[in-house]
This record gives sequence, structure tokens and C-alpha cells, in this order.
Amino acid sequence: MNMKLSVSVTGDSLTITRLPKDDPKLLAIRDLLLKSDVRFTNLESSIHNYEDDIYPSRHSGGDWIAAPPSVLADLGWLGFNLMGAPNNHSLDWSHQGLLKTMENLDREGIVYAGIGKNLSDASRPKYLETSKGRVALIAVNTSFRDWHPAGEQRRDFIGRPGINALGFMTVHRVREEELNCLKLIAGQTEINKRITNQAEEIFKFGDQLFEIGEPGTYTKLDEMDEKRIRKSIKEAQRQADIVLVSCHSHEMKGSAKEQLADFQREFAHMCIDEGAHAYIGHGPHVLRGIEIYKERPIFHGLGDFFYQCELIEKAPTEFYEKFGNLSSDQCTADGYDYRIASGGILGETNPKFFESIIASFDVIDGNVQNIVIYPVSLGFNRHRSRKGSPGCASAEDGERILAEMRELSVEFGTRIRIENGVGIVG
Repeated sequence: MNMKLSVSVTGDSLTITRLPKDDPKLLAIRDLLLKSDVRFTNLESSIHNYEDDIYPSRHSGGDWIAAPPSVLADLGWLGFNLMGAPNNHSLDWSHQGLLKTMENLDREGIVYAGIGKNLSDASRPKYLETSKGRVALIAVNTSFRDWHPAGEQRRDFIGRPGINALGFMTVHRVREEELNCLKLIAGQTEINKRITNQAEEIFKFGDQLFEIGEPGTYTKLDEMDEKRIRKSIKEAQRQADIVLVSCHSHEMKGSAKEQLADFQREFAHMCIDEGAHAYIGHGPHVLRGIEIYKERPIFHGLGDFFYQCELIEKAPTEFYEKFGNLSSDQCTADGYDYRIASGGILGETNPKFFESIIASFDVIDGNVQNIVIYPVSLGFNRHRSRKGSPGCASAEDGERILAEMRELSVEFGTRIRIENGVGIVG
């Protein structure tokens, strides 16, 4: 008998509010998701009720994102039964906020991956049990501050809560004469006063790395993190029928959000090489192309599925300092007004942040088939109160979104044909 599992995947759910269950556009999304056995989203919210033992971090991933635990039940109603959890907002509310998020996810019975009480917990595969097969999820994040990664548990000491982090190295290539200028400057200043025994090939100038070569910048995976994640995929491959890898990553090549950093494609290929059936990329808030690698899909960027960043009701002092240097008697709405007037500091005025897709595919006896993409609109032109929630795109918007996906996928050699309002990959 053939083993067939159907999967639907989405990008980031930056969810703040409860979902109205009589909303026709959400009901249409729900109907679409429930056609699949496995329904994935990346949860980009801390989940808590601002309890007395939860404190905001000094720095956030942008906003200080938080949503009530009831939002998890709403996302479950919408159809989601599998979630990635590590991202740049995972520790907006410090370690206790992360632990409370885990507590609420566990209470709701949601299968999630990528955060944990220590590194072993955060990096291990999590499993969704279905009547048609067992699904493993490994979730990682590349966009984080240095105190966000989970710490390893020792025999004699407790681990540290945090994310399953994937680090990378950035190296700038310059001509020999330009590198010699940097070395001269370093010798005349104290910028490298704490650096000893410099490697011959790579020169460290402050916090930046340089080498001789064709001018440009490239990025490379952190070897220790890569090794740990390889091990997790290998474990999952032995323990599940299909393996999914989710990666939250804001990095880009140059200044175009649609373009991949070098390490992102390197990592996606590594995941498929090690046995993942699909790679689910998200983070940059915009759509990126689809690549078929060794007959398996790499979704380099699925966009925002929820983006309710203008509906947070409570925020710490740092929010008001960051967005308008506002006084203590002002509210978050004043901060959002300032951001809009300043050109959309967090993308509020960028329509591409409010376009997305749902990608679906079948896994039949280990082979990925029938990849289809459905265009989604988050209501960019709606009032703030209704902006940022998904609905099936109109015929006109859907045609444009699918055409954009087709164009973005050309560089990967992927063909997408548009039929009856959906994109068919292959």
C-alpha cells in the first residue's frame, strides 16, 4: 500500500489578535488548509498574558511581540497542527517569556520545534503523529542576538533556554592594496587591540573579516551549528516517514530582500542532502523563489502569513523611545502613527509584506509530487484594525502574486505555470 501524506506550508504568523470564526476570508483559508494532513506555520509571537514574572528585553526583534494564549487555539481552529517557533522575536520577553510560550504551546498540545529549555531540547526533531505517517520537524533561526541561542546542558550544570541557532560567518573580499590599508589603520589605532595571532588568509578588522579576492561579500555556515543540525536531520530520517526543515532567516544578498545570502542556499541544499523532504524558508517578509533540488522543494521565502504588527496594545518603555521618543502618557497607536509617517519603519507601507502563498504538496512513498501554490493577500489597503490577516487573493492580485513567484523562481530553473488561479510547480 502506498504511503501518501499531503502537506501545506505557510510563512510567518505574526499573530496578535483573536480570529473571528465567522470571517468568510478566514473560513476560505481554513477550508484550503484542512485539505492537507500536515499544516505548518512559523509562530512569530511570544505567547503569554504579561504575567508579573515576564520582563521585556532591552532590545527586540523589531516590535516586542506578544499574543494571548487563546491565539494558539485560534490557529489550531484555522488548521495548523505543526509550528516552527525560533525567530528574532523569540526572546522579546526574555527567557521567562520564552518558557511561558513553551508552556502555553504544550498546554494546547501543539507540536512545535526550535525552542527549548536547553540546546538539546531546542535542536531535537519534534514529531506529528498522523494516521497516514509520522512527520518530523526541525526548526532553526539565523537572525538573533548573541544571547538568544539555547545553551547546552552539562552533567554538572543546567542548560540555558533559547533558540536552535544557525550561525554564519561573513567575509568581505577586497583587493590586496585595500587590505594593506586596513592593516595600516589597525596598526595606528586600537581597533584590534584585543586580537592576537591573526590568520594569514583572513584579517579581522574590529568585528569584520576581510580577505584578498574579487571585491564583494560572502557568507558561510557555522561548522558547529551545521554539524548539530545534520545530526538532527539524520535522527529524524530514521524516526519518521517524512522530514521537514523550517528556517527563519532575515539575511539577504546586498540590499534586495528577495535575494538569498550565500549561506542560505548552502544550508537549504545541505538539509535536502541529509534527507529532508522539504525546506521551508521564511523571515525576510517578502516572497522568494522556489527551487527544486534533487526532486525535492526548497521554499526560499514564503512571506508573511499574518502580519499584525500594528495591533500590539502594550509595549515597554523602549518601544516608545524607539518609535518617536514618545512620552509616558502616549499609547502604542501613537508609535504606529509615527512609523507610518516615517515611511513604514517596519514595513507597514510596503505592500509586498502583505502578500503571501500557501504551498501544498504530496509525499508518496518518500517522493514529493503535486506541488501547488495558492496566492494569499493580507489586506494591505484595509484599515489598521483589519490589516495583516490572510485571505485568498482576488483574481487580479492572485495572478500578479503568482507571476511574481514565477519570475523569482527563474534563477533556480523552476517552472511555474498558472492555471485557474493557482501556480503549478514543475
